[in-house]
Amino acid sequence: MVTLIDTLTKKPSELRHPEKQNRPESAVLKKPDWLRVKAPGSGQYNATKEIVRSKGLVTVCEEAACPNIGECWSQKHATLMIMGDTCTRACAFCNVKTGLPQALDPEEPAKVGLAVQQMGLNHVVITSVDRDDVADGGAAHFAEVVRQIRLQAPNTTIEILTPDFLRKDGAAEVMIDATPDVFNHNLETVPRLYLKIRPGARYFHSLRLLQMVKERDPNQFTKSGIMVGLGETKEEVMQVMDDMRSAGVDFITIGQYLQPTRKHAAIDRFITPEEFKAYEAIARAKGFLMVSSSPLTRSSHHAGDDFARLKAARLAQAGRSAR
Repeated sequence: MVTLIDTLTKKPSELRHPEKQNRPESAVLKKPDWLRVKAPGSGQYNATKEIVRSKGLVTVCEEAACPNIGECWSQKHATLMIMGDTCTRACAFCNVKTGLPQALDPEEPAKVGLAVQQMGLNHVVITSVDRDDVADGGAAHFAEVVRQIRLQAPNTTIEILTPDFLRKDGAAEVMIDATPDVFNHNLETVPRLYLKIRPGARYFHSLRLLQMVKERDPNQFTKSGIMVGLGETKEEVMQVMDDMRSAGVDFITIGQYLQPTRKHAAIDRFITPEEFKAYEAIARAKGFLMVSSSPLTRSSHHAGDDFARLKAARLAQAGRSAR
């Protein structure tokens, strides 16, 4: 279901997406059966919700209106979002609040490290809003979060889902040198749709960021994802796959775009499960170590299990190369 947001009765200061208020409302497509999920509400879901609330954490699960929140929180999995809940970008697909963020909280890295330790996580995913208002895009702050998790939860593996750090010289190097186990940055869509869907970003800059990770630290796993159903063609998706492989990306995720509200970019069509399976077969043939391609695939869905499979796939590949 698409939910209307920011009604005209709200004050300008209360609007979640002020930049979208003058856009026409798009028609709502009925979801097919394969996209229906159970409403959240299990005992473990509520327990995870209480942990998140009590520690003052922000999760992309809630902020981005992820359809998998019921499943993930029921398994005590949550993707933590740092550097506030307000983004300086205004992507046409994203439900995260847009505006001028508050100053970075210098105590946040230690708080996140302690929260990860207390939650007993084997694998954690840390993402953030874009912070174009900060000189380094928040890279040093983000890297300190990684260091604090290493310090306080040394047995936890860390996956980061980063902004693009556009026009922030040296920021990428700071993030790579923090040595996360998985460096994830999503390309989101095909180059042709960038100005419409991701106007504040640049496709080849994002691709170059992923390439830099492999150049600077070949041992780090790299991961990237795209949404489909925005009007892209199959050939364009295949070209993105080739671009990712040229940049050394290990793991690709492909999922259905679901518009958060009528004011966001409209869904062009719902991709069938059979088409997702075809994309998976193509991606595997192109040499990705891991592929997750399904209607409900999201960047951090099943991230812990996928990381274990990713390591196993690398070991298997190394074994074949040694023969």
